Amino acid sequence: MKFFIDTANLSQIKEAHDLGILDGVTTNPSLMAKEGIKGYDAIMRHYVDICNIVEGDVSAEVVATDLEGMIREGEELAALSEKIVVKIPMIKEGVKAIRYFSQKGIKTNCTLVFSAGQALLAAKAGATYLSPFIGRIDDTGHDGLDLIEQIVDIYATYNFETQVLAASIRSPLHIIKCAQVGADVITAPLDAIMALLNHPLTDIGLAKFLADAKKMA
Repeated sequence: MKFFIDTANLSQIKEAHDLGILDGVTTNPSLMAKEGIKGYDAIMRHYVDICNIVEGDVSAEVVATDLEGMIREGEELAALSEKIVVKIPMIKEGVKAIRYFSQKGIKTNCTLVFSAGQALLAAKAGATYLSPFIGRIDDTGHDGLDLIEQIVDIYATYNFETQVLAASIRSPLHIIKCAQVGADVITAPLDAIMALLNHPLTDIGLAKFLADAKKMA
């Protein structure tokens, strides 16, 4: 399973990269705004900065919701780097845009996915990645992981090449559960990824080893 980090913070991206487990990055306008990145030129430069850190794919989201606008923005983003994946919302015009980019050989990430039906449409259109938002589904009282498992099964049945990219990850348990049901990729905040390192028995064991080592000195 690939690990993407969901942020526009360069320090966090570098930290995940230095850990040796980073396969890519996902971003969106909200994450850019959180880092104080404003204006077209600044945003485009920031995407290039991210691409210069990571070896893998970097999802960059379009803002337009009409077909012509999405195509224009997507082509501008894709021209920045071969690592750029154009992030497209799951709407009617978005599906058309995904099909257009697929035929042009430009990678896409279909975002804001909340149903298996939407997942089918994105795969049929040729999306490279599909981003179901499991945390937001959990917020409605349903189990977002059930949707991940359902999509994984459907894609396997029909040999769709679209990769299931589990998004809106809220905890390390989400990451483990996504791995269990066969998600191709997870994208998560740095704290959720780093929390995978933690276990009280590791801390207890290390403390004992260090204490015993001092006795032997």
